[in-house]
Amino acid sequence: MEFEVTILGSNSAIPAHGRNQTAQLVNVGSSSLLLDCGEGTQIQLRKFKTKYSRVDHIFISHLHGDHYYGLMGLLSTYHLHKRVKLLTIYGPAGLDEIITTNFKYSNTRLNFPLRFIATNPNEKELILEEKNYKVFSFPLKHRIPCTGFIIQEKQAMLRMNKQMLLENKISIEAINTLRNGKDFLDENGDLLYLVKDYTLPPEPLRSYAFCSDTIFDPVDLVEYIKDSSTIYHEATFGDEEEVRAMETFHSTASQAGKIAELVQAKKLLIGHYSTRYLDLEPLLLQAKTNFQNTFLSEEGITYQID
Repeated sequence: MEFEVTILGSNSAIPAHGRNQTAQLVNVGSSSLLLDCGEGTQIQLRKFKTKYSRVDHIFISHLHGDHYYGLMGLLSTYHLHKRVKLLTIYGPAGLDEIITTNFKYSNTRLNFPLRFIATNPNEKELILEEKNYKVFSFPLKHRIPCTGFIIQEKQAMLRMNKQMLLENKISIEAINTLRNGKDFLDENGDLLYLVKDYTLPPEPLRSYAFCSDTIFDPVDLVEYIKDSSTIYHEATFGDEEEVRAMETFHSTASQAGKIAELVQAKKLLIGHYSTRYLDLEPLLLQAKTNFQNTFLSEEGITYQID
């Protein structure tokens, strides 16, 4: 199953140095999920030729403007394009009021149904479950209520052991039962085929943890995202600004690397760069001191979820 993330915006606070504010598009199977929606997100969606019309779920981490100011423009564009299918927005309490107020005073009645689901900034919760994946929200420690999101692949049907199939002729019914992880019984209820004999071990499940804005949190955060294979973690500052990071409830690049190391992730993406950094290479090197398989999140680049 396709599982990838395209970076639409990677900066913090304001656009600078050719970088935009936070937004990411995750493709999982045939679904597209939008994570945060900073100013200019719809321009980026067009620029990078994404299939943004198939986005049915938008996730907003918190109500600092660099994470949601692009939302009203995107919703308006969907309206102008005569969208008719349901769009669900997951975000902090108050976002629904912001959206409603905007459309109230512009006398806009959307062509499509819009559903809002409030996220819980205090506990990890399952907020969406589809056939091939599920999404959790979890608390982040920031200056205002903030949540991250985990997109987790669901277990697919088991793969058959081709050698065993060549050596033993079994029915389609038996194959389907075994692929669903169940031993196959004959009509009398006697065991006929064991799952462990006819199937291969399942592939490790992939998951993507999106940690938008957070102070360095090596205890609670690591527990929330401990099973994530790929992590995005903010790295607003370099190590020389560690005090500033703490004061503003943000993280440094090496702290992001430390989180990935503690989680034992396979891959780390860093982003949410301060405008003070034109050259991002020092941030990458600092993160790599703790976690070697770190990448800069660069706009327009699509990264596979390992």
